[in-house]
Amino acid sequence: MRTLPTAILALAFAFSAAGCAQTPARTVTDPAAPRALEGNGPVSVQWTDPEQFTEIRGSLNRWEARRGNWVHELAEHLRDGVQERIGQGERVDLTITDIRRAGDFEPARSPQMDHVRVMRDIYWPRITLEFSHYDAAGGLIDGGERELSDPSYLSSIHGRTQNESLRYEKHMIDRWLDQEFGRPR
Repeated sequence: MRTLPTAILALAFAFSAAGCAQTPARTVTDPAAPRALEGNGPVSVQWTDPEQFTEIRGSLNRWEARRGNWVHELAEHLRDGVQERIGQGERVDLTITDIRRAGDFEPARSPQMDHVRVMRDIYWPRITLEFSHYDAAGGLIDGGERELSDPSYLSSIHGRTQNESLRYEKHMIDRWLDQEFGRPR
């Protein structure tokens, strides 16, 4: 009788270890991660290699900066915002070429705080992107490179909850969308 519980525990441990081995923490620099949003709607969003983004190259904790799915989340927010603002038959192609998120890690504060993102006015969000906006007939309406930034991000955020992920970056994107494409329809 003693062998059955031991065998069950060994089996449970093996399955949990196998499960952990197959589900590592997601990083934005994972070579298997997509570099574009799926779908064939009126707005396409892709991005260059996140390993080259200022967020990672300039971070004081590159390991923490790589964690998560923040590039995909920002790309989805960008796509959804553009879709709300363009007319019937119009199309927009976007490529995100650089991201620097709001805040940074300050490992020198203490070893226990090296994974905490600190918000200071010197760490404002920035995004560089390229886009092409086409009318229903396929003619180019506008396009080019845009550098989004919000140096006053700590005092300019409105309408977003404290717990919303990437709220400073999303606010900056929304401001640009309003300027570039107008208010949502």
